[in-house]
Amino acid sequence: MRDLIQYAIPGFVVLLVAEVLVTAHQQKDYYDAKDTASSLAMGIGNVIVGLVGKVIVFGAYSFVYQFRLFTIDMSQWWAWVMLFFADDFSYYWFHRISHSSRYFWASHVVHHSSQKYNLGTALRQTWTGALTGAWVFWLWMPLLGFSPVAVMTMQAISLLYQFWIHTELIDKLPAPIEFVFNTPSHHRVHHGSDLDYLDKNHAGILIIWDRLFGTFAPEKQRPTYGLTKNIDSYNPVRIAFHEWTDILRDLRRAGSFRNALGYLFGPPGWSHDGSRKTTKQLRGE
Repeated sequence: MRDLIQYAIPGFVVLLVAEVLVTAHQQKDYYDAKDTASSLAMGIGNVIVGLVGKVIVFGAYSFVYQFRLFTIDMSQWWAWVMLFFADDFSYYWFHRISHSSRYFWASHVVHHSSQKYNLGTALRQTWTGALTGAWVFWLWMPLLGFSPVAVMTMQAISLLYQFWIHTELIDKLPAPIEFVFNTPSHHRVHHGSDLDYLDKNHAGILIIWDRLFGTFAPEKQRPTYGLTKNIDSYNPVRIAFHEWTDILRDLRRAGSFRNALGYLFGPPGWSHDGSRKTTKQLRGE
């Protein structure tokens, strides 16, 4: 099975070049050559690692599918509608927990490490996500009865949708669209490091999950993109592994098993001595 993302790569390149040209014509600061090169390197690395990662994911889904509760007929239109909502719901919780548990954040932080927001940023993807178990959030779907191929296809469709929302060239869309769907405006908020924007708008395709579960924030001013503490590096290897390296450092000085669990699975910014702050602590202050 060839990933839909691979077929879309030429389209990604054409749209990225078009955005660069429009940005240059408008004399905007949306792009930086070194930053974009880093994003492209991360995207290429993600595709290469994905050759192994997708084998792991497909194997896990196929194993669970043997014990499925039902067999859902994917030749029926309603099955794909159900799959769409199931996948988008799963993506929301995967994304939300990737911001609240450092173990998953260590892979996801890669996508937030750019201080620019453009179509190149959409390609800045993790090298470790599939290898460290991000797919566990979708395991319930083959267990329910969706075929592994169908689940992975819908995951690819979701990622394809999320490419175009990484832009500052598109302002807010008509209100009904903004109310239901994830849009450039909503996702710009998600990439902001401003305190009001931290850990908001985790949607994949539908913003309704954020509205339902209290994680929605509207775009009020242009976000400050990047991390609360930026790594200031264009080195793809550092971008890919800096948080894992920091976790290992913290585990060495944890001092107790309980502290070690906090550093590994607690929220980003957690520290046993209060030397760093989580988003909740920052808001509390």
